[in-house]
Amino acid sequence: MPRRFIAIEGLIGVGKTSLCRLLSEEWGARLVLEPWEHNPFLSAFYEDRDRYAFPAQMFYLASRSAQQLSLRQADLFEELIIADYLFQKDRLFAEETLVGAEMELYDRFARMLCTSAPRPDFVLFLDAPTEVIMSRITKRGISSEQVIQAEYLNSLRQRYYALWDRYSDAPVYILDTSTIDYTSTTDDSGKQYMMELIQGWLNGKPIHGAPRPYKAPSGAAQMSLFTK
Repeated sequence: MPRRFIAIEGLIGVGKTSLCRLLSEEWGARLVLEPWEHNPFLSAFYEDRDRYAFPAQMFYLASRSAQQLSLRQADLFEELIIADYLFQKDRLFAEETLVGAEMELYDRFARMLCTSAPRPDFVLFLDAPTEVIMSRITKRGISSEQVIQAEYLNSLRQRYYALWDRYSDAPVYILDTSTIDYTSTTDDSGKQYMMELIQGWLNGKPIHGAPRPYKAPSGAAQMSLFTK
């Protein structure tokens, strides 16, 4: 069976890593998680973006590049790989936080490193209203995230949709997760729905009501599910 690769994306706190873990556990897929919790500059960045944006971003660039290279060298017998990020998102965050000479230096390194990134079979972008995401961030209680502001999430969402407008390496599916609970320990309906949804895309037979591939607007302003 050919190896398949799915990238699951979304704003901070939307639930992408939880979904990746679920799919890995249920299907025995190889799990690739971005190294956010190992970034020694992350907490400082949320407190002082201007001072710590560059080292935080360069740590991510180097770590993500190394992970992508390992995917290219992965065991050929691995049938499915699930990642909770798309490598191209790294520049999206850089655009949000870096300017001037720091952005230019970032781009120099990124051009050297991004050639190792494999293409996914498809990208699933999870979205939800900003207030829902803020509530989830508060609920999961990661201290470094508690200073995240709604304006920061809204700006990132706009950059994500600008990325989807120009992204052509694989189909992108966008899903509103505000009413889907796949983390419940008492109700498996949300888990089952997500697995059937993703399996349908993998098989080339989308289930009824599944989102269609995202297409960039033609001659109109870029819009998202939750424009702010």
